[in-house]
Amino acid sequence: MSAGGHPDRESSPREILLIEDDPVVARTTEILFRLAGYRLEIAADPATAYSMLARRRYDAILLDMNFTAGRSDGEEGLACLTRIVADDPHACVVVITAHSGIRIAVTAMQAGARDFIIKPWRKDDILGKVDGAIRRSVGGGAAHRSAAIGPSGGSALLGTSAAIERVRALVRRVGPTVAAVCITGASGTGRSLVADALHAASLDAGTKPSRIDMTDPDQWLALDHAAGTIVLRHADRLAAHAQARLLDRLMPGLRCITIVDDVAPLSPALRRRLCTIEIVMPSLAERREDAVLLARHFASVAGETYGHAAPRLTPAAEAFVAITDWPDEVRGLALAIERAVLLSDDGLIDFAAIRPASPVAGPGGVTAPAFGMQDAEKLMIEAALKEHRHNVSRAAAALGLSRGTLYRRMAQHGL
Repeated sequence: MSAGGHPDRESSPREILLIEDDPVVARTTEILFRLAGYRLEIAADPATAYSMLARRRYDAILLDMNFTAGRSDGEEGLACLTRIVADDPHACVVVITAHSGIRIAVTAMQAGARDFIIKPWRKDDILGKVDGAIRRSVGGGAAHRSAAIGPSGGSALLGTSAAIERVRALVRRVGPTVAAVCITGASGTGRSLVADALHAASLDAGTKPSRIDMTDPDQWLALDHAAGTIVLRHADRLAAHAQARLLDRLMPGLRCITIVDDVAPLSPALRRRLCTIEIVMPSLAERREDAVLLARHFASVAGETYGHAAPRLTPAAEAFVAITDWPDEVRGLALAIERAVLLSDDGLIDFAAIRPASPVAGPGGVTAPAFGMQDAEKLMIEAALKEHRHNVSRAAAALGLSRGTLYRRMAQHGL
């Protein structure tokens, strides 16, 4: 800290993420840190925090340990801490716990937190602990933040489904090793994000990997100077003689992260070199429960990009997102949400704003009909029933309908 009580700055203000559900506490903390020369952003819950961490890295993360009224066991905060540290082992997390929560604080430190603060905290105490934790962190905070991986500035894989958790688990296991990894799955499912996450977890995380499209002859020259980690694309589209040439050009000690549609076209020798571990990216249909979370994330990203204040999806839009098979997978969903945010005037994204403007070709080239308002209502009811496990009373309350009205609508739609 400087003589004036402000943190010394190498070039730009420290960036802090506060994960806190109490708006009064959050606002008070934000004012305190802003007056001390920091820049602090607020996430009201862990899901929002994961979205923000997928876009950028922060010098430090202040994490409250409870987010549900009446809870004081700290389990929600510990689960959030575990996820953050697993996604980014260098994350500088300082937990905030009640005076009676020493046990929780100790558990959090064992789980990867850099320090803890006991409520009620004093101004100098919280500022000093955060600044000290940043200075002890790997990379010194700002330098670490500047090395953010990927176009979004973060390497987190969003989602709570079992399918994406299996991918995250594999990334955590093999990312820190030098094993060659082959990432397969449909285009648009997030294969490049997995490559970024693997590199972010590796010993080469501080350097930018070479990215080489093997179908571009000019990019083969990059193999002559490659070191550390390289990301190869489309090796499965090479003819047999070109695959043999590629195998000869891959120097020993070079770690390869390869993105292909399928490993089957690779020669056995090249497969042995590139595919020690295969990570299969699930389609959005296989992780359908992640669709709404992803749509909210893409809306926040687009809102930030285009200067729109906190875009929000209507229930009908979220119902449509939850059940739709999107062309071009997650990338197609992101494009639809970005377009809707750009064209939105009131910050609300309704069903009509994200539905395809023209009929979409489904499997086998069959053209699916455009959705009308009746389809939207049916989708919304189906989504509410699924979310509440077909408890009609709860689904009706979520939709703002009486129980009798919902039963009539269900009968109309054959549900």
